[in-house]
Amino acid sequence: MQLKKLPIGRQTFSELIKANELYIDKTEIALDLITSYRYSFLSRPRRFGKSLFLSTLKEIFEANQEFFKGLYIYDKWDWTISYPVITIDFNGDLRSPKSLENRILDSLIYNQQKLDVQCKKIEYYDSCFSELIQKTYKKYNQKVVVLIDEYDKAILDNLDQLQIANQNREILRSFYGILKGCDRYIKFVFIAGVSKFAKASIFSGLNMLEDITLTPRFGNICGYTQDDIETTILPYLKEVDLDKLKEWYDGYNFLKDSVYNPFDILNFIKNEFVYKNYWFKSGTPAFLIKLIKEQNYFLPKLSNLVVGEELLDSFDIEKMRFEVVLFQAGYLTIEKVIIDEDDETEYKLKLPNREIKQSLNLYIIAYLYGDSYRINRKNLRQALKLANLENLKKSLISIFASIPYNNYVKNDIAHYEGFYASVVYVYLASLGVEIIAEDVTNSGRIDLTIKLNNNIFIIEFKVGKDNALKQIKSRNYHQKYLNENKNIYLVGINFDEEEKNVSEFEWDKV
Repeated sequence: MQLKKLPIGRQTFSELIKANELYIDKTEIALDLITSYRYSFLSRPRRFGKSLFLSTLKEIFEANQEFFKGLYIYDKWDWTISYPVITIDFNGDLRSPKSLENRILDSLIYNQQKLDVQCKKIEYYDSCFSELIQKTYKKYNQKVVVLIDEYDKAILDNLDQLQIANQNREILRSFYGILKGCDRYIKFVFIAGVSKFAKASIFSGLNMLEDITLTPRFGNICGYTQDDIETTILPYLKEVDLDKLKEWYDGYNFLKDSVYNPFDILNFIKNEFVYKNYWFKSGTPAFLIKLIKEQNYFLPKLSNLVVGEELLDSFDIEKMRFEVVLFQAGYLTIEKVIIDEDDETEYKLKLPNREIKQSLNLYIIAYLYGDSYRINRKNLRQALKLANLENLKKSLISIFASIPYNNYVKNDIAHYEGFYASVVYVYLASLGVEIIAEDVTNSGRIDLTIKLNNNIFIIEFKVGKDNALKQIKSRNYHQKYLNENKNIYLVGINFDEEEKNVSEFEWDKV
C-alpha cells in the first residue's frame, strides 16, 4: 500500500485532506472541546500544530462533513447545521502598532468578503469587528464562531522593543474586548498562541475564557503521542531506532501523555532519518540571551527547577522571568506535578529532549562564551569519557580563557561562583551528559554531579582561597552514590576573580 504524502508546511486542514496527506486524528479532542466550552484559550509552543487544529475546528463548524470521512467525528456531529466562522490570523510583520492595525483590518476585510457582509466603519478595527459579528449573525440567522490564531505574536515579536510591545498590547486588548459585548451573537470562540498573558493584561473582561493549556484531558490536543508513532507513523519509520527517536524528539508534557513535536518528526522523515535540531533552528528568539545577561541567570537551575502555578500562568513583558519564557516557548516542559503538604501545586520542569538540551546550551555558549566552543566541547567530552582528570582541568582552563573580555565589562560576575558553575554547566549540558545541579545530600548541596558511563563526578566550585575539595570530603558528599557501584571522583575547583580562570584543581577517587 502506498503511503500518504507528508504534510510538510501544511496548516490548512481542508487542503491536507484534499491532497490525501497524513493526518493524525484530533477530532475526538475537538468534539470534546466544542461541546464543553464556548470560550477557550490554548497556549502551545510554535510549530506544534495549533494552526492545523484551528483549521480543523473551522471545517467542523462549517459542516464540511466530506473532509472527515474515516475520522472520529464523522458520525458524531450534527452536520445539518452550518455556522458562520470568522478567522483572525496574526501572522506577518507586526513590528509597529501601525502594521498590527493594518493586519487586523486586512483580516476583517477578508472575513467580510468571505461572509458577504459589509461593515460601514471599515477604518476602525474595533467598531468593524463588532459590526462584522452582529451583521454575520443577522445574515445567516446563526450564532458566529470566532477563531483567533497567533493571538500574541504582535507582542512576542517586539520583546526587544518594549514600548512597541506595550502599544501593541493595548491595541489587542481593545480588539479582544469586543467579544464580551457581542456575547449574545457568539456560538464559540477559540484563541491560540504561544504565551499565557494574564487575563487582566490582554483579555480584559473576558472572564468566561477557559484556559485549557494545562487541562489534562486536552493535554494531547497538539503533538504526536507514542501511540501515534507506533501505529499511524510507524510505516514511515522503517528501521528507525524508536528509542533513539524518543530520546531526540519526545518529552513534551502538558499533563496527559508525553508528546513529540510534529515539526521534528515530519522533517526527520523528510530528511531520510537524519537527527538534527529541526524545530530549534526554525526560530530561536534572540531575547533569550538578553534575559540571561540582564538577570545573570544561574543556568544550573535548569536541571532541577521547581515552580509554582502562579509562575507558569504569568507572562509579564515588564518583568519577564527566564523560566516563564523558556516554558511557554517550549524549551522547558513539565517533568512531574508536586502537591505539597498545604495542597498547593508545584511543577518540576525539565528540558524535554536531546534536541533541546544540545541546541539550547550550544546557542547560549556560542553567544555568551565565544566561538571556540567546538574544540572545547570535544576535549571536554573526551576528558569525561576517559575520566582523565588532568585533561578535564586543561579543558576547563581553555574554556574560561576563550570567554570574550567584554563579558566581564561593567559587571562583577567574575566574583560569583554561580557564573563559573553556569559556564561549566552549559558546556556539559550541551554534551547531553546527565547533570544534577545543587544536588541535595543529608549534609549539604553538591554544586554539580555528573554521571557518564561508569563514572560519577562530584564537583564543588569556590572563588578565592577556600579549599573546594576539602568541603566535599568533610561533608561526605560521595556517600549518596556508594550503592551505585560506580567510580566516584571528587573534584574541587577554585577560581581566581582577577584571572577569571581556574586557580586550583584538585581531585581524588573514592
